[in-house]
Amino acid sequence: MEENMEKLSAEESANENESTPVEINEAENTEAAVNTAENTSDEANKKKKKGAFIKDVIDIIESTLATVFVIVLIFTYILHPVNIVGRSMVPTLNKNYNGEREIKGETDKVFMNTVFFDVKYGDILVIDKDKNYLLDENGEPYQPQLDLPLNECIIKRVIAVGGQTISIENGQVTVDGKVLDEPYIAVNSYTRDEGAFGDQYPITVPEGYYFVMGDNRNNSTDSRARSVGLVKRDQIYGKAIVKYSPLDEFDILIGSHKG
Repeated sequence: MEENMEKLSAEESANENESTPVEINEAENTEAAVNTAENTSDEANKKKKKGAFIKDVIDIIESTLATVFVIVLIFTYILHPVNIVGRSMVPTLNKNYNGEREIKGETDKVFMNTVFFDVKYGDILVIDKDKNYLLDENGEPYQPQLDLPLNECIIKRVIAVGGQTISIENGQVTVDGKVLDEPYIAVNSYTRDEGAFGDQYPITVPEGYYFVMGDNRNNSTDSRARSVGLVKRDQIYGKAIVKYSPLDEFDILIGSHKG
């Protein structure tokens, strides 16, 4: 009897230590589900990181393209570089001018603004002189048949605008009855008419036109010459705003007529 009881107790203990097939399968399924969830989460994180990386790359490309576009826009229209040739604007520009420096490309360089600018006395303009305008006996602008235009790009300073009356006499420039104080002109410069208007002075500049001269009056082909005459508004490329080269001669050109 005791032996049977011990045998039964041993069998019960063995049964308690053994897991049923159902319990094992449930455990395996649970572990597999956990692993699957972890793998799914890892894949989702990888995709999320990859998506964020691609987005960052696209943002960088878009920002770079936008920056390049703005720079191109600025240096095409707002700050257009111009190389100054010749000595007509000495001493404001090319004050150390000589032919050798020009050949080597060591002349002054300026930035000009080509959009949204007004034109007033003292401004330095870059002009396309493809046409020359003189005044007839009634003070109206016309293009002469026998006097060919200079037909090149020039840079000059505005001396009188539309509606103003200008006169040149005995080396002095008078605008609206007042003799101009011109601290910007070259030393020993003498302002004389070069044949454009001669005995017509004083003349009134028509609206939409400008009378311009170089600062180096002895060596400047400008509104005093028949090949240039008056400048029409649509002949103006832009307004010089800063001299940036040579760097040690950096200068703001707006307001330079004030000395």
